[in-house]
Amino acid sequence: MPRRNRRARTTPAYILPRDGSTFLGTQEVEGPSWTRGEPYLVRAIGAAAATKYYVCPGCNQNIPPGVAHVVAWPKETGRGAEDRRHWHKGCWGRR
Repeated sequence: MPRRNRRARTTPAYILPRDGSTFLGTQEVEGPSWTRGEPYLVRAIGAAAATKYYVCPGCNQNIPPGVAHVVAWPKETGRGAEDRRHWHKGCWGRR
């Protein structure tokens, strides 16, 4: 039986968005008041997944490991990880 040469794919079968929206549970919401309604992507982080210290931009207090919180970043910047901010759930709700 003769061998068949297959063409190499020039593009991947699927392209993941670079804005982080591929994470499960990511929602698009209106950002903080100082962003004038810019859309933000928001993801809830459970207590078991919170393994580092972060500083909440809403209250400038630490978010210690083991505390459930929210991660939010602007949808339109395309910078992804550089723009992510970790917020206390209450601070994000009061934004």
